[in-house]
Amino acid sequence: MRYYWIRDVPEPRYSGSYSATNRWTLPGVNCPLCHAVWGGMSDSYPSVDLSHLPDQAKYSARLEEGYAEFERLREQVRPLVPPGVPLWPGTKFGPLVGTARGEFGPFFMYYPWLLLMKGEALRTLQAEGVQGLKGCRTLLRFRKKDPPELLELELLPRGHVHPDCLPEPPPPPCEKCGRIGWSRPDELILRAESLPQDLDIFRLEDFLTAIIASERFVDAARRQGFEQDLVFRELQIR
Repeated sequence: MRYYWIRDVPEPRYSGSYSATNRWTLPGVNCPLCHAVWGGMSDSYPSVDLSHLPDQAKYSARLEEGYAEFERLREQVRPLVPPGVPLWPGTKFGPLVGTARGEFGPFFMYYPWLLLMKGEALRTLQAEGVQGLKGCRTLLRFRKKDPPELLELELLPRGHVHPDCLPEPPPPPCEKCGRIGWSRPDELILRAESLPQDLDIFRLEDFLTAIIASERFVDAARRQGFEQDLVFRELQIR
């Protein structure tokens, strides 16, 4: 099986744009061990509803100075998310809420870590046998009548890079907050045995801003003519 890194095109054919964020967010942290002040921006679980949890105001884009309080907030969320996901600072939950304008194609990638699809395109790919597609309803407000059905794909973190594309030796993660202090390499090489067999699109666990698709996903998208607004860059596997 071949795998591809999904990127946006420099000049998309469609005029669509939006200003939105997911409804809830784990706060950023100030780690008491490595002293990094950080929070991710790419990991999101739009199907997860936090509306019944206490402390609603604390699940927002802010800095939580007390690390123990961050851990408490994180553990309140853990039973609601897919098993084994890391729940880094800055992880987002719930639907995209905001405004949108213009025309949207079958795929839309305004940010390189967030992939929207029209509902019709998602159902077509599912009918083609593409595995692991989970589209979540967005709450994007359009001014025009009959707005498109835009879905955010919920992408699980799976797969690792091969050590050959990392610095030598790679720095270990912080023992407290888990932060890894390396930058994503320009040339990704995937570790073959780490790649999921039941998902045709996922986030790379080592670098959550990288969305990876199998050749089954890519071939189906190309057959349907859906690929014009995405770049599929084939990756090495070792």
